[in-house]
Amino acid sequence: MNGIYYYLIAFTLIWILAFAFKNKLSNHGFEIDFPVIMWKTERLRGFIKRIANISPRFWKYFMSVGVVVSFGAMVFMTWTLVSSLETISTTPSVSLVIPGVEMPGSSIYVPFVYGLISLATVLIVHEFSHGILATAEKISIKSIGLLLFLVIPGAFVEPDEAELVASKKLSQLRVYAAGSVANMSLAAVALVIFLVISSFAIPANFHENGIEIGRVVGDSPASECLKEGMVIESIDNHTVDGSESYLNVVGTFKPGDNVTVGTDQGDFTLTLGKNPNNESVGYFGISAAKHYELSNNAFGPLPWIYFELLELFQWMFVLNLGIGLFNLLPMKPLDGGKMLEVLLSYKLPEHQYKPLVNSISVIMALIIIFSLVAGFL
Repeated sequence: MNGIYYYLIAFTLIWILAFAFKNKLSNHGFEIDFPVIMWKTERLRGFIKRIANISPRFWKYFMSVGVVVSFGAMVFMTWTLVSSLETISTTPSVSLVIPGVEMPGSSIYVPFVYGLISLATVLIVHEFSHGILATAEKISIKSIGLLLFLVIPGAFVEPDEAELVASKKLSQLRVYAAGSVANMSLAAVALVIFLVISSFAIPANFHENGIEIGRVVGDSPASECLKEGMVIESIDNHTVDGSESYLNVVGTFKPGDNVTVGTDQGDFTLTLGKNPNNESVGYFGISAAKHYELSNNAFGPLPWIYFELLELFQWMFVLNLGIGLFNLLPMKPLDGGKMLEVLLSYKLPEHQYKPLVNSISVIMALIIIFSLVAGFL
């Protein structure tokens, strides 16, 4: 069953239970008002305050640099999104990413467990960072909590809006930039750990031997005969002993070619389709990765956990970087839109910069919607 159905069943049950126990839940900080379920608490304010008070000066200096980086990322993301209009009908630049679900138009498939853990780090780090900077800037935090908008989960740290608006413009920029900067920082840490594991830990305990199928795309040429876990040993009599030989072979095929794939479970023949990202290239419909075997000098079965950690930190990097950068697009209600509004307020009156930011937000939103629709079509 497609992963999307599991989500629909789970969220349907959540909404049924929410309304069934609405009165009891309201006594425990829940606010249920369709289409939003919100849980608020004040318990974590002390934790955020302790972190902020470790060194308020450090947080301010660090985030001042983060503000500059954020505006640079905003320019880059805007240019990337606008330039994608040229290829929006063939290769959309924006797609929904849901752990465990193959989304139309998306070349990225996020595994269910690793995706959920990584998304949790995105939300926690993002929102707590807003709270830490707000506290460092002497802005009160009214509440902290979780929310569900229809089927979209989220988290929030709610600073006192009046105090935030009354604070210095640089303070506002620091608070708004904090979430995305924290996500990008965590992405950098995850990347370093990923590189250490892939470059040192795995080569020290394993040796490469072939290519293993990690995922088979539904309704693709490979879905008719190949399965996850198969080890590819040859393609059309070309020996595949590693990632380099595999890439050299698969890039030579065209749509419509009949290809024989030799695996550790037998030989299979399939007719290639058109690659969604390049119609001139043959499409198998598989995600493959290096296949490793334990070296003689490895210490027991424990080294296999390196592969689990490798995939976890890979998705922590991808999701924290991707969502952190996306949040810096100059469109409200994203943090990037709020930052642009504060920046323009240095030189423009409110009756000029607010309509300007609203117009830019509409343009960005339309490009994103068109890209999503193009992907589904």
